[in-house]
Amino acid sequence: MNIVILSRNSHLYSTQRLIEEGRKRDHKIEVIDPLKCDIIIEKEKPTIYYKDRYLDYVDAIIPRIGASVTFYGCAVVRQFEMMGVFSIVSSGAILRSRDKLKSLQLLSKAGIGMPKTVFTNYSRDVQKAINHVGGVPVIIKLLEGTQGLGVVLAETKNAAESVLEAFNGLEARVIVQEFIKEAKGADLRALVVDGQVVGAMKRQGKDGEFRSNLHRGGSAEIIKLNEDELKLAMSAAKALKLPVCGVDMLQSARGPLLLEVNSTPGLEGIEAATGKNIAKAIITYIEKNR
Repeated sequence: MNIVILSRNSHLYSTQRLIEEGRKRDHKIEVIDPLKCDIIIEKEKPTIYYKDRYLDYVDAIIPRIGASVTFYGCAVVRQFEMMGVFSIVSSGAILRSRDKLKSLQLLSKAGIGMPKTVFTNYSRDVQKAINHVGGVPVIIKLLEGTQGLGVVLAETKNAAESVLEAFNGLEARVIVQEFIKEAKGADLRALVVDGQVVGAMKRQGKDGEFRSNLHRGGSAEIIKLNEDELKLAMSAAKALKLPVCGVDMLQSARGPLLLEVNSTPGLEGIEAATGKNIAKAIITYIEKNR
């Protein structure tokens, strides 16, 4: 097959691993920068032009689109879909997952457990928002934040008011979430491929850090998920129509609680922690469905 990886950096670990596993299985793998694609909209003949050629020979795509290029990246994915090209995740599913508020609303409707969450429209009544999630400490998150950026732990009412007022002054959209103390700065990342969990790791934040992101110096180790955790990961992927994704959750006294679902999860941390060949599982998924 002719498989295109939509990525702005061909040297990233995840991109390199997908190239490696695809070529092992005799597929032609090409890395294309979505921002350098021209979308040609024509009656009954949607096409994409890249550098010096039309991409009319592509069988499948693997979107590796960063949050900062979501709009144009998803437009390129959608154009491939119009051309009948298989994508491991749809443009609509990527957009759903990138909208944190919308995704939490959909996941809540699907009956998936999560920390108590409040969204208000630049409300000045900060205490009301804090009360809705059970009081301080609270987590305050920018709706557009990624990799732990734009996430603040406010341990007192005064701290929460200061942070919310600052964000409100910048007209930045935020959500307020219950702080799960018993998680102790750790979370779980489950990697879902073809609707099934193919690997899971526990990420622990460094000392004094409540965020467990590996980009922020956290560590990771393999973990065997229990039945409730497996069910949550697969249910979340299904609710957002993401056959391939990373599902982040917390261990709490009332069971696993969902944090977020990532439509283009990195492979380096999960492959290193688990020893599982996630890239091969993704290529196999394409083979089964193309």
